[in-house]
Amino acid sequence: MPELPEVEALALDLRGRLDGRAITDVHLAAFSALKTYDPPVTALAGTLVDDVTRHGKFLDIDASGLHLVLHLARAGWVRWRDEVPATPPRPSSKSGLAVRIVLDDGSGLDITEAGTKKSLAMYVVRDPQEVPGIASLGPDPLTDEFTRETLAGILEREGRKQIKGVLRHQGTIAGIGNAYSDEILHAARMSPFRPANAIVDDELDVLYTAIRETVGDAVDRSRGLAASELKGEKKSHLAVHGRTGEACPVCGDTVREVSFADSSLQYCATCQTGGKPLADRRMSKLLK
Repeated sequence: MPELPEVEALALDLRGRLDGRAITDVHLAAFSALKTYDPPVTALAGTLVDDVTRHGKFLDIDASGLHLVLHLARAGWVRWRDEVPATPPRPSSKSGLAVRIVLDDGSGLDITEAGTKKSLAMYVVRDPQEVPGIASLGPDPLTDEFTRETLAGILEREGRKQIKGVLRHQGTIAGIGNAYSDEILHAARMSPFRPANAIVDDELDVLYTAIRETVGDAVDRSRGLAASELKGEKKSHLAVHGRTGEACPVCGDTVREVSFADSSLQYCATCQTGGKPLADRRMSKLLK
């Protein structure tokens, strides 16, 4: 899933490519992706791209006062095309194409989504705050407003909730998803199941630093890369996420996994839980 660093880099890459270009057409290949009806998609035809920005994990293309907002969900991506086909795409679940944006010089963007679970979303709005997911976002962890005191207040409010879930909740902190929450907690040497309000004093300092540095470093590494390079860059720098069974780069212990219904987390027991493996409820049921 694209998270804050990848969406930030996408916005930067697309800002350079789209600046001053006119949108001539937007083709919907997956009608379920469109979540708004007023203004209609056709209102984008003839608009000039003024800017491309990010709100959490939402990508925002500002075109003559209208905003084409994309949430790439778990398996969505943006692919640049130097030349788009002259024939509009036909709706098809097999192609993976959800939306095609055509520009005035014949180039364009393909918004794709892999897999069968379709949750990619596109909004056409006059103000990004009209998108419910943007209006409810928590603070961005890379802004000056996200201070140690801000984090302390969040952890106190979230009470006994597990810190892994707190970091992932977009209404609490914007932009951090499954991958970077694993990486942050590994950097902080902290259990993903630790209660939020138990993180105080020195541990709070460590967690705050881990959030800022993990996400900030990923943004710095991604800055200037083309969209086609971002997935590989992200994967190559992950310490534990997606590396079940491999050696922890810090201590050499085996990276372990806890599985849930629709996701999983990865961690190092030596670095994060005092050497004690966390209970994997799915595996426990299989072993009974």
